[in-house]
Amino acid sequence: MHRWRWWVLVTLLLATGALISGARFLTFTTNYRVFFNPDNPYLQALDTIHDTYTKDDTVLFVLTPKEGSVFNLRVLDDVEWLTQQAWLIPYVQRVDSLQNFQYTVGRSNELIVRDLYRDAETLTQGDMAAIRRIALSEPLLVQRVVSPDGRVTGVHVTVRLPEVDEQTEIPKVVAHVRQLARQLEERDPLLEVRLTGGVMMSQAFPEASQQDMGTLFPLMFGLVFVAMWLLLRSLVAALWAYLALLLSIGATMGLAGWLGFRISPPSAAAPNIILTLAVADCVHVLMTFLIVLRRGWLSPLDWRQFQFNAMTESLKTNLQPVFLTSFTTALGFLSLNFSDSPPFRDLGNISAMGVGFAFIYTLLLLPLLAMFMPIGISSAVSHDAIWMGKLANFVVNRRQALLVIMPAIVLCLSGFALRNELNDDLIKYFSPSVTFRADTEYATSRLTGMYIMEYSLRAPQGGSITEPEYLKSLNRFAHWFRNQPETLHVYSIADIIKRLNRNMHANDPAWYRIPNSRELAAQYLLLYQMSLPAGLELNDRINVDKSASRITITLKNLSSNQLLDLEQRSDRWLQQNTPDYMQAQAAGTVMFAHIGQSNIRGMLLGVGVAFAVISLTLVVAFRSAFWGLVSLIPNVVPALMAFGLWGIIHGQISMGLSVVASMTLGIVVDDTVHFLSKYLRGRNYLQYSPVAAINYAFEQVGRAIWVTSLVLAAGFLVLTLSDFEINAQMGLLVAVTISFALMADFLLLPPLLLASEREKKYANATQIDN
Repeated sequence: MHRWRWWVLVTLLLATGALISGARFLTFTTNYRVFFNPDNPYLQALDTIHDTYTKDDTVLFVLTPKEGSVFNLRVLDDVEWLTQQAWLIPYVQRVDSLQNFQYTVGRSNELIVRDLYRDAETLTQGDMAAIRRIALSEPLLVQRVVSPDGRVTGVHVTVRLPEVDEQTEIPKVVAHVRQLARQLEERDPLLEVRLTGGVMMSQAFPEASQQDMGTLFPLMFGLVFVAMWLLLRSLVAALWAYLALLLSIGATMGLAGWLGFRISPPSAAAPNIILTLAVADCVHVLMTFLIVLRRGWLSPLDWRQFQFNAMTESLKTNLQPVFLTSFTTALGFLSLNFSDSPPFRDLGNISAMGVGFAFIYTLLLLPLLAMFMPIGISSAVSHDAIWMGKLANFVVNRRQALLVIMPAIVLCLSGFALRNELNDDLIKYFSPSVTFRADTEYATSRLTGMYIMEYSLRAPQGGSITEPEYLKSLNRFAHWFRNQPETLHVYSIADIIKRLNRNMHANDPAWYRIPNSRELAAQYLLLYQMSLPAGLELNDRINVDKSASRITITLKNLSSNQLLDLEQRSDRWLQQNTPDYMQAQAAGTVMFAHIGQSNIRGMLLGVGVAFAVISLTLVVAFRSAFWGLVSLIPNVVPALMAFGLWGIIHGQISMGLSVVASMTLGIVVDDTVHFLSKYLRGRNYLQYSPVAAINYAFEQVGRAIWVTSLVLAAGFLVLTLSDFEINAQMGLLVAVTISFALMADFLLLPPLLLASEREKKYANATQIDN
């Protein structure tokens, strides 16, 4: 390589440039559908409802007067103004508010359908009292458009996105909506305006990720560079490692672009993860390189040849462990392909590619830099070396106690892992500081929610939704849901039919019920539909041939377990209380609860497969089943301890956290492999005693292990500042796992190695070549 260094450098740079150029093809998706496979049954159920009725992408303006109720002249005028302006939002399909609610009243066998009010500035006190009475007694309005106490109201906007250019459609709608909200607050300073809904959530995902990329990524870059500079005690060496990290990230994201990856909130964390993972290879190689240089710092050789020789020695010593650690880390991330959610598969694949590129740049770029750039070193004795020697002596002298204390700690913490339960809350994917989450939680507590469960319920074959039996079953189902503690609002065609029946019987409250005649219900419905203005038709509730209707249940912010429990209860009620033709599968937010459940099952399988493959890899690499299996103990316990600690402090595992075990399984193997390889090299190649080999391992690799662990933990801890809660929790749990891995490698693995020497004669063990 020394002879062909210029050709190697040019080739490497050209290949890197070609790879990085693919980054221009990366796109960021804002669609919630990215979390699901196309054949996901719950996604298909939702698509069926959207295809049968209308696809609802919604925005909800939540309006709260700073004083009093919404039933005053000023606020009602604001609602009317906003209702009119909302029709100008791009791709708008429907606007629902107090003002344009289609109020019905019967007069002399005539059905009158009109807006609840018009020209708010002309309303009298009597008019406003009547509006209040009607609104607060109407099931279709209370806890959907107006709060039960009349202090909060909402304007629902439904848009139909063309889905031609995902990058511009949602931002275009959101920009217009936010501009309207600002105009309304300027128009009425005594009114508070908040925004929620599916469209706002879709926009919140990329905004949170872009915020992370704009703040966390630079912060992590700075943190990693400063950490490497201080811990390597060489600015030039830190710059070398930094360049390798940058090229690894650039090549990885460029290749992801060439391969057609779409970046989503989970996979957007890949550059941060690659940055921290790539540190490990560089630090191990550079640590040994610097140690060799310091031992021969007065060498008369030319500095180029001297540095190249030192780098060659470092690579000879570290090639096998660096390859093994890169391979096992990549395997851990590739096990994310068992995830049922595509973004986590993308995260695993992109991170695995990053680990591969980090290995390549460590092997090729660092030797080249050693030949082109002189590095300044000090001959001073490192305080870390002294500290590592003291730690080695402590572990050796206290090995019997550690063999009792460490397993006890492991068992104690691991037992609490059983306290964890898989539980997701979609709104809590975002941190409390995100405006969307704050506005949504406010809306849910005071007006209506964003969590939806809905059914498309068919009428009997050859019949219509106006069949009395069908309408009565539908009405009972809606009534059952209204009695559930999780429910905020139920929107059913049965309520409209009951109101029309009352209207056509002189508005007598006694007739607020399902008519017994199919023909009568059909006439009411036809008369009502013919009176509705454009944009407020019932095509979002009734299919074209009137053979099915849609019932929508708005729920409080529920965890995945609560959603699944409610779904089971509702399905059971349907089976026991309705005809067979009305059986249907729930759609809506519940599909996120199901993807969380299936994801954890996939991850358990992935961890098992990764564990088996990594075990076999280590057995083959060490050419000894005994040493391969011994090395697995400190690789398994960190994740168990971390999830045990999580069970104590939190107890809830989100969909994002379900991938942590797979991710960290490969990462924590790194330090174990490096320590064990140095131990076996001391025993076999250098013919040291077991105690001397432990001291040798601490001397050779101890500092590199704690440096890489510190940098990795610090890097993942930066993710805890993410506005995307999945990434924040994932970063915290990975950092905790890495910290436990460091403890296991320093305090558990050496006593295990010393104890194992009593059980195994070393003549049968593998020789580790230098």
